[in-house]
Amino acid sequence: MATEGYCVKCKAKREIQGEKEVPMKGKGGKTRRALTGTCPKCGTKMFRILGSK
Repeated sequence: MATEGYCVKCKAKREIQGEKEVPMKGKGGKTRRALTGTCPKCGTKMFRILGSK
């Protein structure tokens, strides 16, 4: 997939390494989609909220 996310530690946009789609609780009991993975440079956990399908 090679999706970009923002690394808070590096303060830069980087490709999310080892990304995995996870469900997230949304408003009104709905579930939202999100991606989680790590920063390739510093190893910090990255997170990105995705739109609806």
